[in-house]
Amino acid sequence: MLWTTVDLEHSFVRVSQKVSVRWGAATGPVDCCYEHASQTLILDVPLPLSTPSTVGKEPTMEVLHPRCAGLDLSKRDAKVCIRIVPTGRARAVEEVSTWSSMTGDILALRDRLIASQVTCVVMEATGDYWKPFYYLLEDGPFEVMLVNAHDAKNLPGRKTDVSDAAWLAQLAAHGLLRASFVPPEPIRELRDLTRTRTAITRERTREAQRLEKVLEDAGIKLSVVASDITGTSGRAMLAALVAGERDPAVLADLSIGHLRLKIPALNQALVGRFTAHHAFLVDLHLKLIDQHTAAINVLTARIEEAMIPFRAARELIASIPGIGVPTADVIIAETGADMSVFPTAGQLASWAGVCPGHHESAGRSKSSKTRPGNRWLKGALGVAALSIARHPGTFLNAKYRRLAKTRGNARAVVAIEHTLLVLVWNLLTTGAFYQEAGPDYYTRRDPQRAKNHAIHQLQALGYDVTLAPRGAA
Repeated sequence: MLWTTVDLEHSFVRVSQKVSVRWGAATGPVDCCYEHASQTLILDVPLPLSTPSTVGKEPTMEVLHPRCAGLDLSKRDAKVCIRIVPTGRARAVEEVSTWSSMTGDILALRDRLIASQVTCVVMEATGDYWKPFYYLLEDGPFEVMLVNAHDAKNLPGRKTDVSDAAWLAQLAAHGLLRASFVPPEPIRELRDLTRTRTAITRERTREAQRLEKVLEDAGIKLSVVASDITGTSGRAMLAALVAGERDPAVLADLSIGHLRLKIPALNQALVGRFTAHHAFLVDLHLKLIDQHTAAINVLTARIEEAMIPFRAARELIASIPGIGVPTADVIIAETGADMSVFPTAGQLASWAGVCPGHHESAGRSKSSKTRPGNRWLKGALGVAALSIARHPGTFLNAKYRRLAKTRGNARAVVAIEHTLLVLVWNLLTTGAFYQEAGPDYYTRRDPQRAKNHAIHQLQALGYDVTLAPRGAA
């Protein structure tokens, strides 16, 4: 057994293993007892929310959760601070302990929190390490809050696991944290499936890019003529190259559909120095692409089964131009399809990170850059917005072109993403399908403005414009 004396005064002590902290008035040196089985430290120090001038006084901040806990998580273990504010004028007592991240220890921690009559448990969203703790504690008789690490940022000079857990408990006691959105289990399972499909789809795209690099090394310029080298025609030509065929005319004759109109260009593009080394790499990449395609098909079938309770919501979302079934799947998986979680469409857009940010100082706006949001949802919305930008004839395309003229293409895409989420929120809230307003919506809304704009454009080109009603002679 080792005894040591620590002079704390107004500083904070870094302790590993099991720590018990009692906040109160500083009384001088403190004796610390370190044991092999359990290391415990009892501290009598000022309240962290008080200053030297307020030592001995009661804190002025309102306590919303007299019994709460803060968890600082890692891959191996968690530092758990249980904060209890006794009735009356007594000081808050904080007990910090270390718990393994194994399931049995987490269940023991759950029993410990129940025994301490904790009403609120707070943890940071640290990678994926929060999931075992959250999933095993969410069924307990207390509120479990997952918070953004940025919102719970600790004070400078206090960055230890123990102080982080104590800081989370203090913020939770006074209601200074906002809970992050954690969907129910069916949505979580659907989210895992859609995210895995998205990741594999991106990996398949990378394999196609690696395949193109091999063809460039061999001098085969197939990607210059064919927009998709992994399409039906491209696969037939590549398979023939792997099999040993080198005659450009024979390879070009394997094309089908509209690509046959480019046979002269194909004859030139298929001339190169394709060797056995290139054939091996091309065959390898084609097999990997096929494996990814097979995995995507399996995931899609599984998603269809998980989507059965949400098919009505998917039909509503898919009625918006530019949003297909895969994108609607991602939107449902990421938002949960329950718009009661987001009181307004603006809050949904803010949570997703597709609305302008606010950074104001001294009455001046410093930046309006969008804040980080759900990257999976933003990626799906970006694909839909780019599809809308490339296909005219809809209200959303007209809005994109209208904004791109003055704000630029990048900002116009973000604005369309915001519009799509607002539409999704309204459709899922009202249960009505999307009603197309038409590409001439802005002209019909303000015909006088459209007329004046057309006149000004013609006058800028040097024309004198005289308007007459269409029926006049």
